[in-house]
Amino acid sequence: MKILMVLTSHDQLGNTGKPTGFWLEEFAAPYYAFKDAGAEVTLASPDGGQPPIDPISNADDAQTPATERFHQDSDAQQALANTLVLAEQRADDFDALFYPGGHGPLWDLAEDPASIGLIETFHHQQKPIAAVCHAPGVLRHVRTPDGKPLVAGRRATGFTNSEEQAVGLTEIVPFLVEDMLKANGAEFSRDSDWASYVVNDDLLVTGQNPASSEATAQALLKLVR
Repeated sequence: MKILMVLTSHDQLGNTGKPTGFWLEEFAAPYYAFKDAGAEVTLASPDGGQPPIDPISNADDAQTPATERFHQDSDAQQALANTLVLAEQRADDFDALFYPGGHGPLWDLAEDPASIGLIETFHHQQKPIAAVCHAPGVLRHVRTPDGKPLVAGRRATGFTNSEEQAVGLTEIVPFLVEDMLKANGAEFSRDSDWASYVVNDDLLVTGQNPASSEATAQALLKLVR
C-alpha cells in the first residue's frame, strides 16, 4: 500500500505580509494513520524540500496527539524536510493520493499543472483521492476526460465560507473553497463549523476542516484496502 501525500510550497498569505503554508494537524494525523496501517508514505511538494508549516498550526494551543507525536519523531521530521518534487511523481507508483490543507494550496497546488495532471491520472486509473479542509481547492481546475469539472455532480465538502469568515480571511484568499466547489457543480454539504465531517463519493474523499483530518485519512484507507 503506497500513498502519496502532496503538500504546498506556498508560504505567503496573499499580500498581508504574514506567513502561511500547510496545517500541521492535517498532515500529522493522516501521516500516522497511514503509517500505523502499514502504508509506505511518500511526501512531495511543488518545490521539493521542506514545505512551509503554517505557524498558527504549530502554536501551543493548536497541538494534538498527532502533532505532538510528530514533534518527537525525528524520522517524520526528516521525511518532511526532504519532500520530493511533485512534477517527478507518477501515478503508476502509488495506490492513493492525499492532500493536507492549510491556506497555501489555494495559491500553488490549485493552479499547479503537475498537481492537476496527477489528480486527473489517479482518477483515470480509478485510484482513491482525498483532500481535507482547504485542500479540496486543489480540485479547482481538475477535469474529467470529457472536459467537465471532476467534482461536477459529486458530493463533496471542504473549508466552509463561515469557517473562512471566522478566521478573518474571506477577502484575502484567492477563492473560497465552498464557493468554488459549488460553482464547479459539486453537491456541497457540511456540518457545523469546526465539527469533524467527511464526504465519500466513490473514490473521492473530502473533509471539512482540521478536525476532519483523521477521519478523512481513515476513509481513504478503507478505499485502498
